[in-house]
Amino acid sequence: MKSSESLKDNVYRSVMDDILSMEYRPGDILNEKALIAKYGVSKSPVREALLALCADGVLKSIPRYGYEVIRLTMDDIVEMLQYRYILEFGILRANLDAFTEARVARLEEINGLCQQEKQDSVLHWDYNCEFHERMIAYCGNNYAADQLTRTLSRLRRAYIQCYFNKTGEVCLITDTKHHTDIIDALRAKDVEALERSLRSDLNDFGGLEKRLI
Repeated sequence: MKSSESLKDNVYRSVMDDILSMEYRPGDILNEKALIAKYGVSKSPVREALLALCADGVLKSIPRYGYEVIRLTMDDIVEMLQYRYILEFGILRANLDAFTEARVARLEEINGLCQQEKQDSVLHWDYNCEFHERMIAYCGNNYAADQLTRTLSRLRRAYIQCYFNKTGEVCLITDTKHHTDIIDALRAKDVEALERSLRSDLNDFGGLEKRLI
């Protein structure tokens, strides 16, 4: 029999997956009774999962009503991108010597996945995350790598929100077009070019077509 903790984790992941797939959209209200029926578990793990999602900024508790799916605002996105810029550029600048030719070549391979035209927005985002997470991982700072992963996880909801609200055909690869410039800067150990390219890359977030940082 599964423990209460693992049941809570399963409900947490299931609700998060439903939010990321836009089954539950920003502003929707979730309630414990419906989730208990949907996931076939008792009240305790459902409540624990909902409280954990509130603590992580995914839901907002509304007493005697339910749990609202939080919409990430433009201010939220800008704050997270500003944090990413400071984190990523600071760590990369301090560890440029970590980027051997073999590591740069691996980044080129990951970037090749980002540039594939026939893929959905979620898969494209995952490849984009892999590119940035791999860069920071090569720097050897585990704490920074963990913080970046946490930030990217929250930005994932904003990213899907951005593309879900767009109409017509969207060219996904335009928001990773500066990866090549970042790779060239890492290969050349060029700090100024790296700063410029990383800032441009982050400003392309979600195809928003406006300068964010």
